Amino acid sequence: MHAKGWGAYGDFTVTHDITKYTKAKLFDKIGKKTDLFLRFSTVAGERGAADAERDIRGVAVKFYTEEGNWDLVGNNTPTFFIRDTHDFPDLNRAVKRDPYTGMRSAQNNWDFWTLLPETFHQRTITMSDRGIPDGFRHMHFYGEHTYSMYNAKNERVWVKFHFKTQQGIKNLIDQEAAAIVANDRESFGRDLYESIMKKDFPKWTLYIQVMTEQQAKDHYENPFDITKIWRQKEFPLIEVGVLELNRWPDNYFAEVEQAAFTPAHVVPGIGFSPDKFLQGRLFVYGDAQRYRLGVNYNLIPVNQAKHAHVEDYHRDGFMRVDGNYGRAPAYTPNQDGYWTAQPEVAEPPLDLSGSMWRYDPKDDPTDDNFKDGGDLYRLMNEEQKEALIGNTARNIAPCSDTIKYRHATQCYWADKDYGMRIIKALKLDQAKVEKLAKGTVAELIKATLPGGEFSAKPCEMSCSKCENPCIDKK
Repeated sequence: MHAKGWGAYGDFTVTHDITKYTKAKLFDKIGKKTDLFLRFSTVAGERGAADAERDIRGVAVKFYTEEGNWDLVGNNTPTFFIRDTHDFPDLNRAVKRDPYTGMRSAQNNWDFWTLLPETFHQRTITMSDRGIPDGFRHMHFYGEHTYSMYNAKNERVWVKFHFKTQQGIKNLIDQEAAAIVANDRESFGRDLYESIMKKDFPKWTLYIQVMTEQQAKDHYENPFDITKIWRQKEFPLIEVGVLELNRWPDNYFAEVEQAAFTPAHVVPGIGFSPDKFLQGRLFVYGDAQRYRLGVNYNLIPVNQAKHAHVEDYHRDGFMRVDGNYGRAPAYTPNQDGYWTAQPEVAEPPLDLSGSMWRYDPKDDPTDDNFKDGGDLYRLMNEEQKEALIGNTARNIAPCSDTIKYRHATQCYWADKDYGMRIIKALKLDQAKVEKLAKGTVAELIKATLPGGEFSAKPCEMSCSKCENPCIDKK
């Protein structure tokens, strides 16, 4: 994932005081600057993929702070498709190439999405007018997960990070994107490079949303569910500072390709949350980097802390070519004082209740996978609604009818008008959708699986001509 990427150096400048929320030194005074490296990426495409494809965009920022590196790893959407780490490998496989045909498969993609109702909100965003930004400079990006901040008194709050573009939002329609891809597969990277070369440095304003621990306990939705948002009327944006990109890397491979990020890299004053998907990401990102670059990937210059002395208690291994901590003992505790614990920088203890294993909607009576997607639809103007319906219809067109009915029913649950427009665009039977909508999510899935009540008629196509052979055979 995130194989095709572009990066640049820059800095972050604090413009507003948030020291009552965090003791992180990069935020300790107005006007303070912190060096950073940022990498943009597409998600589903390989290294040679076109930039202007309908896809979410990954955004990873490495802040080189005086306390070590802080990696904020997010996307250009405030939510994500899934909320359970268990489904992470399957999401990645669903959007990649089919093992039989070697081609991208809308069938696989939409089958996975529609069988996991929590993807609905992100589906709506991806198919909306913001599904193809007009370059990286013209999109917002987000930390997505709920993180924590804690101040000098060890008081914790929950936070979400929002970076709002100062260049203004611009997006591409499918036809515009197709024309760009036909002539330039590196359009986003080229736009970023040329803007920096012209000293037209792109900027984003960082905001945070803040929720107290008590507010989280009383919240009507799970505040740690990445598939849901915190409404800004309830938790308003608090301005923090400005991120600017102002230097292009000297060597693409050395700096962009070898850049490595993991949300596990935090600094004192910034911490994690009970978000079950974040808990998984804390492991899998570092694991991916060790596999991709080797166990000493943090020694690659672009990944090294630049303004702090870091002793990470890791020795030896492939490409360890520095002093390897010399004669220092390899264990702790030891009489020389190496590797001692630092309780003064630890997060405050977390009071947890309930299951921490897997998400199960039955355990959460507040769980509604379609409310946020419906709210988003109702916020759209007529032009945006038409774009959403058209984009969805073109994208889902190769899929079997079972999947189309599954998605249309979920749209109907989110907003009746949303559902009716999808029914019309996909030329579906309204009565069938309305019947399906009377049931539960589990009943919808059962009815639209092959062999179910609303499965398509048995396939009559020759298998040699079918991208998804036997998908509709009973």
